[in-house]
Amino acid sequence: MPKQLELVSLNVDMPTIMAYADLTNDYNPIHVDREFAEKTEMKGIIAHGTMSLNMIWRSLRQTLGNDAIAGTRIDVRFVRPVRENDIVTGGGVEREDAPGTYDVWVRNQKDEPVIAGTATVSQ
Repeated sequence: MPKQLELVSLNVDMPTIMAYADLTNDYNPIHVDREFAEKTEMKGIIAHGTMSLNMIWRSLRQTLGNDAIAGTRIDVRFVRPVRENDIVTGGGVEREDAPGTYDVWVRNQKDEPVIAGTATVSQ
């Protein structure tokens, strides 16, 4: 297995957020209504968490292929929200103490963690 997962990135602009809302039929106003979102504790639009989580799956799939990720388990936590116009990058590194298990992450353009966790690939 590769020691490092390929990096994948996404520019999370409003058209991308709206396309994801259309795809998932998730029009929660925190994601799509600027006026509403600015009045919340988030102080603005945030992207759907699953859109950011997909960066880990993309990284795994690009590195290992579709067949390899079929039985993969991930365990992650959402560290901070992804904001409109963030650029997020997903990737990971295989753990030395656990072959087939990767420390995975999604980070924003400030190199701040957005999602962190592990992915265990069935072998």
